[in-house]
Amino acid sequence: MQPDSRGLASPGPARRLVEIRAYRLKPGTRAAFRAALVERALPMVRAAGMDVVAHGPAADDDGYFLVRAFDDAADLTAREEAFYGSAAWREGPREAVVSLIETYVDTLLWLAPESIEDLRGGNGTPA
Repeated sequence: MQPDSRGLASPGPARRLVEIRAYRLKPGTRAAFRAALVERALPMVRAAGMDVVAHGPAADDDGYFLVRAFDDAADLTAREEAFYGSAAWREGPREAVVSLIETYVDTLLWLAPESIEDLRGGNGTPA
């Protein structure tokens, strides 16, 4: 297996690359963030072909998480570049979402399809 530009080598076709994005939101903005995400951003993310596995509030007051699954690192990069570079995102809900975020961190890991389905069914909300 050859690693890609992120240093990730695909473990094979039976697994998918899962991105767990953990947001630290500005204090007191979680409800507004969730509304902007659910009502405006997530429909666009899904329409762009990204598999939203789960999302929801983190255990602390100012945290939120988003979990997405991709075929591999190239798929993740291509889909994110196309989406976040699009006029629809930049001129649409981007400011309403980004203005509420203090910071975020992404964690990438390979998971089997059944593990992804377990995350999908047991965490966050499907909306």
